[in-house]
Amino acid sequence: MGRVAVVNGGGRAVLPPGVLSPVQRYQQPERKRSVVRTVGRILFILLASCVAVVAGIAGGAYLYADENAAAFSSLSDRTKIAQEHLNLPTPGKPANALLIGYDHRPEDGSFPGRSDTVMLMRADPQNNSITLLSFPRDLNVEVRCPNGGASIGKINSAYAFCGPAGTLETVRGLTGLKIHYLITVNFQGFRDIVDRLGGVWIDVDRRYLNDNSQGGDTYATINLRPGYQKLTGSQALDFVRFRHTDSDLFRLARQQQFVKAIKQAVNHKVTNPGTVPSIFKVLRKNVEIGQGGGAISGTTLLRYAFFVYGLPSGNFVQVKLEGLTGTNDLVTDPSNIQAAVNEFQNPDTDAPEKATAVVLHRKVRTTRTPTPKHTSVVVLNGNGIAGAAANTSYALAQKGYAVKSPPEGFQANAPGKWGRAFRTQVFFSKAKGARLAAVKMVGLFNSADAKPLPSVDTGLLTLSNGAMLTVVVGQNFTGDLTPTAPDRTPPREPPNVRSGKAETLPAARGARAWKVGFPLQIPTVIERSSVIDSEAPFRVYKLDDRKTVRFTFRTGSNEYWGIQETDWDDAPALEGENLSEAIQGRQYDFYYSGPHLHMVVLNRKGATYWVVNTLLDRLSNETMLAIAKGLKPFRK
Repeated sequence: MGRVAVVNGGGRAVLPPGVLSPVQRYQQPERKRSVVRTVGRILFILLASCVAVVAGIAGGAYLYADENAAAFSSLSDRTKIAQEHLNLPTPGKPANALLIGYDHRPEDGSFPGRSDTVMLMRADPQNNSITLLSFPRDLNVEVRCPNGGASIGKINSAYAFCGPAGTLETVRGLTGLKIHYLITVNFQGFRDIVDRLGGVWIDVDRRYLNDNSQGGDTYATINLRPGYQKLTGSQALDFVRFRHTDSDLFRLARQQQFVKAIKQAVNHKVTNPGTVPSIFKVLRKNVEIGQGGGAISGTTLLRYAFFVYGLPSGNFVQVKLEGLTGTNDLVTDPSNIQAAVNEFQNPDTDAPEKATAVVLHRKVRTTRTPTPKHTSVVVLNGNGIAGAAANTSYALAQKGYAVKSPPEGFQANAPGKWGRAFRTQVFFSKAKGARLAAVKMVGLFNSADAKPLPSVDTGLLTLSNGAMLTVVVGQNFTGDLTPTAPDRTPPREPPNVRSGKAETLPAARGARAWKVGFPLQIPTVIERSSVIDSEAPFRVYKLDDRKTVRFTFRTGSNEYWGIQETDWDDAPALEGENLSEAIQGRQYDFYYSGPHLHMVVLNRKGATYWVVNTLLDRLSNETMLAIAKGLKPFRK
């Protein structure tokens, strides 16, 4: 670099020594890199690249979802009125949505149309579940309108009289639940969504035929054959809305079957990025989403989308309303509605494990949430009301909880700031299953939070006395625990079957003549009251370019169940089995609807053999398993 000018006798700058001489370049010796270091560099670059790509996709997804959220929030006047009556959702807490499916045709003009679907959906991030509760359109209830008017009528008349706000007030009055979101879907959108998904795979339980070509029949045309198959939008709508020869009970079962099929279809399609924008395009035209407190955001849409996509199959629970009587005018005791609401709020995600234990004569045990008798709890007073802790302890003991007291010499009063808590707090220890037990207990209080017990002793740690849970009763607690959903695990019973080989042999011979390409299994036992269906005893057809066989049976109560045989091993219906069991050297997969076995699948030599229950799951779990175990190779 040289030196600064130094003033000598002549006042001139002095150059550095040897500045005009040749320049010598020095270089640091190159350091040898180990293989581990080189691989580490490569992995770091790849990881950084992946993070950048994911961040870009996430950012794009957020912007895209935000744009669509704005479109969904462009509400009609009727939906805007209803939105004003929604409850404000709380982040991280369970949220309830009311889904209204309506049919508005051009000839209806200004008439709002009819609500064919009234369904509650609950997303609970605390126990990682989605719960559905459908109401029959012909259910007689107190119909309420926002202006305070009320009358007795069918639940679907609320939409016709007072629009979506009427349905919202009616369902809220019927269930006593807070409703945070409102989703309205036009049936034209129903058809378009299914078609954009490329159709949905649904198990059709029997022959559905209604031909209006001769006139004189007001029912819609339908022409479906039994068996697992892909339905177009129009076919799916015909199937879901069918009520020509059965009641709203079967209609509800078909609706919930369709919802599960949509979830399976979406899970398949999201792997193709081009499908998502086309689906959103259809949704924007036919779906409105109202949120309590204002317009729904792109962040909220994405959060629920990822929540549903990653949900385990056993945590997608469909609640059935029991005790319905009547045909065109359905009624049920209010206690049945309350029981369904309790189960809706507290779904039993352990039901498949418990039901399987009963069927296989094992000791019933849960692998997730501890039972009340295995959940120890200490209750502390946090609201200053005398006797609050003692009364709550007694109520929890009545529900089977192992109630403990604080250590000797300590009173059951919450220390410090917890002694004036507004909301009830449920603190969970580090014991296995404690967090899930806390989430379950939160459901017993009208408003409560689940939190980890502080590791540093603030008084709570001492007062917890080693219990799994510590409850601090807040000022918002009314004193009454929420009724819990009853344990619906079916009791053990003998399989209700009889020999069926002679009856099914002709159908099996007919199917074998088609040379399906895989070994057939013949049902040697069938449900006791059943006969092979005379209209469609068997059917051989193409399933994803493979031949498949369907045997159809009719019970004494005119319900239908079937046996599907195929070598298509990645059918959407085979996704997400609840449990897999090896029995006598053969592998069976169990698929549950709540505590009821809806499908048992035998896996054998590259083929699968499905025993599919009736729409209402009338065949007992023991009967379903006995039929599956009775499948035997069909030999010449």
